Amino acid sequence: MQNTQDIIVKKSLYIALFSALLTILPPIIVGGADWIFALGFVSIIAFFSSLGVAWMFHARAKKLQSLIDGERLLARWQLDSQQKERYVNYMFEAQRSKNKALFTIMVVMFVLIFGIFIAVIEDDAKMPMFIMMVGSIVFLSFFALGMPYYYRQSNRKGDGEILIGDKFAYVNGYFHNWDFPLSGLSDVKVIDEPFYGISLSYYYTDRTLRNYYQMLIPANQDIELEKVIETMLEANPKVKKKKRSADANH
Repeated sequence: MQNTQDIIVKKSLYIALFSALLTILPPIIVGGADWIFALGFVSIIAFFSSLGVAWMFHARAKKLQSLIDGERLLARWQLDSQQKERYVNYMFEAQRSKNKALFTIMVVMFVLIFGIFIAVIEDDAKMPMFIMMVGSIVFLSFFALGMPYYYRQSNRKGDGEILIGDKFAYVNGYFHNWDFPLSGLSDVKVIDEPFYGISLSYYYTDRTLRNYYQMLIPANQDIELEKVIETMLEANPKVKKKKRSADANH
């Protein structure tokens, strides 16, 4: 199994090396042309940005490797083709429904905001403002309605591997962890619908304050998830044990 986070680290270091070469070699070879300074400025920014990404994902790579090696691993299983397709389709429908709701709200806001401006500005500026409104809505719709299809294709290409740790989880190619500052596990329980598995929710804090992310992790019927969850709760003592639920939305 490949460490997907380590791949990102290596790619970032390659970009940093390439950026460093773009900073050093052109002035030596070409001289002091005006465009050399612009290229050097952009290369320096790319160099430090790439190093920052490599540093951040290096920590994630070590955590994922601890799951792959079994050091922090609680349970591991492989999804078969039917389980994987059911999981992929569920995630697609859930994401598409969420994006449609957000897109509708955004369209209403665009129409109200641009509509006010169109109503009060001069006549010769109304058409450009209207075109700007339509263009913004079309641009937003590309992401809101198109991204669920992108993620569905990405999930279908996943390896189907599930690795559960006390504070990490790897689900079909995506790595999640909730052990960084101002984050933690908020809810974990066994579910039977829309498939047998684990409902896991964790929180994190960014510039928009506290946010929550929920994962539905499908599992094989022979996996004793109750024991897995007991171990997770011991490592995350602030989380109260929840009763088994057949409804993933509760």
